Amino acid sequence: MLIATWNVNSLRARADRVEDWLRRTDADVLAIQETKCKDDNFPWELFEMNGYEVAHFGVNQWNGVAIASRVGLDDVERTFADQPAFGKGGKDPIQEPRAIAATCGGVRVWSLYVPNGRAREDEHMPYKLSWLDTLNRQAAGWLAENPDAQIALMGDWNIAPQDDDVWDIDYFVENELTHVSEPERAAFDAFLDTGFVDVVRPHTPGPGVYTYWDYTKLRFPKREGMRIDFVLASPALAERVTGASIDREERKGKGASDHAPVLVELG
Repeated sequence: MLIATWNVNSLRARADRVEDWLRRTDADVLAIQETKCKDDNFPWELFEMNGYEVAHFGVNQWNGVAIASRVGLDDVERTFADQPAFGKGGKDPIQEPRAIAATCGGVRVWSLYVPNGRAREDEHMPYKLSWLDTLNRQAAGWLAENPDAQIALMGDWNIAPQDDDVWDIDYFVENELTHVSEPERAAFDAFLDTGFVDVVRPHTPGPGVYTYWDYTKLRFPKREGMRIDFVLASPALAERVTGASIDREERKGKGASDHAPVLVELG
């Protein structure tokens, strides 16, 4: 089985590319982030015409997550238990569409769009850290309940956990940028301490191996990117991984997302 994750940065704007990619790769499951759709303008037919069931969680033109599967789509769950909400400037918190789960071919797949901290002192940063901490506590509970559980936490984590995961760590540190701060990295590492495994990195060793390149300042042709998209697998699922890759080619050309798809092969 081939599972993948991809922050498409607006599904409607990239519908043709997503359809072509699904046909080319023959992926069984695709976790999608930043659909930027409501349910009533989501391109359901794109997936249905290609043999996929799809579940989506979106409420406006921001965020949005989905799972497309041709190996079953059962027990769909929008948000995880106690998922933190966000209220800008003290406004009433709202539940952002950042997490959706479904069981696909026996694997519990989570499509995750982790909040962007924006700046180290921004109000989004404690929200991001709380969001990750709550998810990790829930994930630890899933493993405690069933150590043999097949779980994939897939998506855009908005964290570069190692220095090699950014094009110039000194630039990030000197400018006090997000994604590489100690609290963010600790939040990511907590999932590894819980028992989840980064199953892509062993098959795509760095440095210079990225999943995201900003549209500005010619970051992509300059190879100035970040590795921030991950598949963290439960121990039982990690044992099934036979290969993994990052489809850097999909970042090329007109109308590309600023993220590349990440793929994992399961035996």
